[in-house]
Amino acid sequence: MFAAFAEFERNLILERSAAGREAARARGRLGGRPEKFSEQDVKLLKTLVESGTPIKSIADSWGVSRTTIYRYINKF
Repeated sequence: MFAAFAEFERNLILERSAAGREAARARGRLGGRPEKFSEQDVKLLKTLVESGTPIKSIADSWGVSRTTIYRYINKF
């Protein structure tokens, strides 16, 4: 009996959370972590990569990992 109540309560919590996220999106709020680089930054990163600058040195100068650089140049 307690398990049934717990499951019911959990479902209510999930529904309320989903409704809250939907309402926030309707107000213009986005969830998740903010992007590290803007589109202009990504264009500069791509230019640096295309000019032959090593990814490691780009990552060190921007203060991020190599994985982050690869993720952004492949994303846009």
